[in-house]
Amino acid sequence: MTSLASICRALSLSLGALFLSTASQAQIVVGQSSGFTGPVSAGVKENSDGAKLYIDHVNATGGVAGQRIELVSLDDKFDPKLTVVNARKLITEHKAIALFLIRGTPHTQAVMPLLEEFKVPLVAPSTGAMLLHKPVNPWIFNVRATYQRESEKAVTHLATIGLTRIALVHVDDTFGEDCATGARKGFEAAKLEPLFVEKFDRVKSDFSVIAKKAASMEAQAVMFIGSAGAVSEGTKVIRNAGSRAQIVTVSNNASGGFIKMLGEHSRGVIVTQIFPYERSLSAPMVKEAFDLARAKGMTEVTPAMLEGYAGAKVLVEGLRRAGASPTRASLRQAMETFRKVDIGGLEVTYTAGNHSGLDYADLSIIGQDGKFRR
Repeated sequence: MTSLASICRALSLSLGALFLSTASQAQIVVGQSSGFTGPVSAGVKENSDGAKLYIDHVNATGGVAGQRIELVSLDDKFDPKLTVVNARKLITEHKAIALFLIRGTPHTQAVMPLLEEFKVPLVAPSTGAMLLHKPVNPWIFNVRATYQRESEKAVTHLATIGLTRIALVHVDDTFGEDCATGARKGFEAAKLEPLFVEKFDRVKSDFSVIAKKAASMEAQAVMFIGSAGAVSEGTKVIRNAGSRAQIVTVSNNASGGFIKMLGEHSRGVIVTQIFPYERSLSAPMVKEAFDLARAKGMTEVTPAMLEGYAGAKVLVEGLRRAGASPTRASLRQAMETFRKVDIGGLEVTYTAGNHSGLDYADLSIIGQDGKFRR
């Protein structure tokens, strides 16, 4: 006959096992809405792959205060209206402690009212829009340089190497206007005027007029601002019109997928970069990401993957500082304690009056081997 002590012991063990099981399943939910299908899908996938490299590593080594991070990702098809729908769902239904790595300037701008309404942080939006930096939004924490800095640097570089007939082509939305503002600063610094300025529709783009202008006006370079799909298609139309102008674009197109879209026209395209050279293992963050990627059977780390990886490192550090039971409010407060936080050779600082994070910008060119080179 089973003794009372044996029954109590068995019950205690069962309750202990149940407690451990529940604890191991505890999760910190982070929400992501991005264009997993549509014109930016290649870059979005690489962003997310990079973020998961670090999040999976953290979860495999005990999580944050014993809790796993669950990244819930929803496809917004690169449609700002759907971004808002997804963000509301992630906040209200999935109870996300933070939004993360939202792709696109109009898309991020569209969810800003929700951040204020629900008091939820957005960490590492995948856009360098100035409107996310100034004025400071108390709920947005950027982890990358602004598009204006990138565009200005690109135009200045073109002028430095002797190119003066530079056209400016950009998508007709807040992202395009923001980049154009930076490009104009570059023109002013170089004491130049754009050869011509043309806008195109984000949804129904037609590059025939732009291509004819580039050819007939003998453009030496085209500063081309748009999604990977738009820039790759526009480049093909420009080439077919007979123009050999140098194509230059910004870091939203710093992905392997963009190179594949360009195909035979990829060689020589200049793309601005916002993180260290992805093949330089002397950079600590690159080495970390590469080692984790190799352990998963991946053969390379792309610039877009590094953006996601850096964003995840910042997010996790914020969660670690937010206490044993982090909340949206404690996460925001924790983020503002960052003072020269080293994420692998780059230092991130946030204060109540500065949520910019990093200001690193560089240039790369696509080589004959279909890889970015610096």
